[in-house]
This record gives sequence, structure tokens and C-alpha cells, in this order.
Amino acid sequence: MEQVRSAINGYLQFFQRGMPGVPMLGGSELSNKVLSYAERNVATAFDFAQNLMSAKDPQEILKLQTEFLQTQMQAMTEQVKDLSETAIKAVTDATKGAAAGKSGASS
Repeated sequence: MEQVRSAINGYLQFFQRGMPGVPMLGGSELSNKVLSYAERNVATAFDFAQNLMSAKDPQEILKLQTEFLQTQMQAMTEQVKDLSETAIKAVTDATKGAAAGKSGASS
């Protein structure tokens, strides 16, 4: 488990270093949220895996899996909504900035 956790943390760090190169994400609120949600989702998955390993019987495994899936579905719904709103705001702000730049350049 520790090797998997280390590998995923390495991937998240790689992802974080690469994000400034992505035009719509670099250094923005959106990129920070994407990374935060990814880290949170990975931590939740590891917690789930550790809980599974300590389960005493099939009923407990089923209960843990059901709770995990319900929690993840709720979290993903909230994350998608939040990321969509943040992306729309970023595009709107960029459009306003571009329009202001054009009107300032033509004056």
C-alpha cells in the first residue's frame, strides 16, 4: 500500500508541476481546485482500501463499499458542479479581459 501511495503522490506532484503549462489552468483557481480534489479523492480511496483490509466479514465489506460509493458519488457531484462554475467564471473573466483589451487598443 505504501508503494502505491508513494507512486500516486509522485504522479500528483508531476501533475501539479505540469499545470502551469496548461493555458486555461495554469496558476488559476481552477487548477488549485482540480489538484485539491484529486488529492482528496486519492486520500479517500486509500482510506477505503485500508478499511477493506481490516474488514472482518463479507457483510462489513459490502457495508464499507456501499458507504464509499455513496460518499464518492456525492463528492463527485459537488466537485463537478464547483469545477463547472469555476471554469465558467474563468472563461467569462478571460472574455471580459480580452474585450477590454480590444476596446483599449482601438481607442
